Amino acid sequence: MQAYAGIDAGSRTIKIVLLGADGRVLASGLRDQGVEVVKLTEELLDRLCAEAGLGRSDLTGTIATGYARNVIESADTTVTEITCHAAGVRRRHTEARTIVEIGGQDSKVIHLDNSGNVRDFAMNDRCAAGTGRFLEMVADKLEAPLGALGDLAAESTAPSAISSMCVVFAETEIIGLLAGGERRADIVAGVQHAITSRVAAMVGANAVKPIVFTGGVALAPGMARALAASLDAEVQVAQDPQMTGALGAAVLALRMGSERD
Repeated sequence: MQAYAGIDAGSRTIKIVLLGADGRVLASGLRDQGVEVVKLTEELLDRLCAEAGLGRSDLTGTIATGYARNVIESADTTVTEITCHAAGVRRRHTEARTIVEIGGQDSKVIHLDNSGNVRDFAMNDRCAAGTGRFLEMVADKLEAPLGALGDLAAESTAPSAISSMCVVFAETEIIGLLAGGERRADIVAGVQHAITSRVAAMVGANAVKPIVFTGGVALAPGMARALAASLDAEVQVAQDPQMTGALGAAVLALRMGSERD
């Protein structure tokens, strides 16, 4: 049986998708990232192959993406996250023209042409203040579960102003707001606005619709609503948004295999 693997070795998690020669998803899964990136990736790949009834010899092509892509020994080649996210989103959202991806430690905006090719993109990877890591810090400081932040933000009547552009300074700012008596709901709403307004500036004023929101932060309750408000536009959350990069890598591996045949 021929199969194709896409591996997204991200900053916070490792994601893998296996596709059959017909493009059907055979197996997919993720695990937390760690120091032993190669070992963790190989273990996950072995487990998913077993679930799909595959041997490693059945993998006709494997593409790695993500920040650790260059150390993945089982990959035949590597492809950038930009290209993989574009391919993954278009696989499930064929009309997508603008992609917003917010992951564990960076955020990206990808503009596509009518054919789904990457026209241009913007990236913020210099600071974690617009990423999942920032939301984790906020949940910790507010002593609230990460999944509860959306409900908290919905209770806000006057979102706090979060001005710091760096997660370290923003943490200090949030501590100060709490000490000053700011409501947790208003702080969360202010954080969501700070993140999404920064992304909206990357998107620009003339984003072509449909706009698809992907990456792990797309799963955070309330973030899609906050992004739509900052963009003043409808936002679709990608199907299984955390797996988009790995899916795109698998799609590209399948495409390359078909071209060889």
